[in-house]
This record gives sequence, structure tokens and C-alpha cells, in this order.
Amino acid sequence: MAETANIAAEVRDRLIAEPEVILEDRDLMKALIAANERAMGANIVDLRGIAMERLEARLDRLEDTHRSVIAAAYENLAGTNQVHRAILQMLDPTEFEGFLKNIGGEVAQILRVDCVRLVLETVQSDHDPALGRLGDVLCVAEPGFVESYMAGGRSGPARTVVLRQTMPESETIYGRSGAWIRSEAALRLDLGQGRLPGMLALGAEDPHQFRANQGTDLLTFFGGVFERAMRRWLA
Repeated sequence: MAETANIAAEVRDRLIAEPEVILEDRDLMKALIAANERAMGANIVDLRGIAMERLEARLDRLEDTHRSVIAAAYENLAGTNQVHRAILQMLDPTEFEGFLKNIGGEVAQILRVDCVRLVLETVQSDHDPALGRLGDVLCVAEPGFVESYMAGGRSGPARTVVLRQTMPESETIYGRSGAWIRSEAALRLDLGQGRLPGMLALGAEDPHQFRANQGTDLLTFFGGVFERAMRRWLA
């Protein structure tokens, strides 16, 4: 008993000397408040305790919001760095053939997509055999294809970037890869005055990688750089 009393005295003396030990421990404070409420009995309403509970709940919500904001900020920063690295890699080649292969290779890896297609509209019925040397990235389509594909059968104003799960028509541009591409980002390309529009399609096997509720600012920026690079090649 004497030993227990000595331990209790030591704990008491330490808490008196350092009361912040209790104040900083949320679980200990909850236990003390609960003990105080039990000592007061059920017929007494502790308004201060009720206020503290409400403040604590509000603090928990603020902390959750704080963590969500920080997580979103880190995610945006990571996405910005990713797009910047992809753009720098995209601008490295000095020949158009190398430019297209680079888009389907290193740039696709940086963007973490599984398939990239550049769609160019043309009025020529016979395709140039030289296009075969440019690899699988480039595909040609009839005028009006880009508008129809990006609209996806829906009415409304034309959008620069469309994020969605793939449709049956996607095999037209993805070819055999369309069998396992489940989501895509379609970027409309303005190739300059007097030229038909183009489209850059980024396909992913993950059906949730591109969703309609995601932001499109970074992809809009990437598409803007890409279309300006294309204008120089076409010139």
C-alpha cells in the first residue's frame, strides 16, 4: 500500500508540474470529462461538456478537410510535374517520324497511358503509303470524324477535352488495342487556319483512369502545346 501511495504521489507531483501532459492527450481528457459527468449524476446537464463535444466534432471535420486539401494539393503538384516532363520529352525529337514514335513511347510512359493515337482528318480517299512508316500512332479519318467522335452522340457545346470510358467506336482509332482500352482522354487539336481539325487520344486499360468528373486543366495545357508543335511540323 505504501508503494502504491508513493507511485500515486509521484504521478500527482508530475501532473501538477506538467499539466500539459493531460491537456495534449485527447483520450485522457475524454476519460476525465466522462468521469466528471458520472460524478455529477444524470440529473445535471453539463453545458460546458456539450459545448466541448460540439467543438471537438467541428475540429475533427476541420482536420479532415485540412487533410483532403493537402492531399489534393500534392496530387495537383504531382500531375503538373508529370505533364511538364511529358512536354519536355515530346519536344526533343527533330524529325516528324521520331516525334510520333516518341509520343507513343516515352511520352505515353510518362503520362501513364497504355495507348496514344493521333487522328488527322483528310479529304483524300487514298491514303499515302508513306503513312505506314509513321507507326501505329497516326491514323487518318474522314472530315467530321473528330467532331462526331468527341461528341459521342451527345448534343451541346464542343469541348476541348473529353474524359470518359471508351465506346464501341473507339476501335476505329485504337485498332486491336481497342479490345482492352477502357477509358480515354480525347483532346481536340486546332491545327491552324485552313486545316482540318485533329485529335489526340490517350487510352488506358484502367476504366477509372479517365472520368468525366476529373479536372481537365493540365490536359488542356498539354493539348495546347501539342497542337502548336503539330502546326510547325505541318508547315
